[in-house]
Amino acid sequence: MSNPEIEEIPIRDDMIRLGQLLKLANLVEDGVEATELIKNGLVKVNNDIEERRGRQLHPGDTVTVNGQTVRIAGRS
Repeated sequence: MSNPEIEEIPIRDDMIRLGQLLKLANLVEDGVEATELIKNGLVKVNNDIEERRGRQLHPGDTVTVNGQTVRIAGRS
């Protein structure tokens, strides 16, 4: 069952890096903003604070920034 508050973000490959996803999902404007949010502990992956911009994400993973959550979806 899907939560209507969680936006599904389709990716082309089997994985995407956290910094790339933040830009793809329009949660940040650029890599600098992504780095700052991550460095300050403001990004959660699967409800855990993530400190690595290069963290690999796979379909089913969730990312939360500023109260907005997105879920990685497989290829559409």
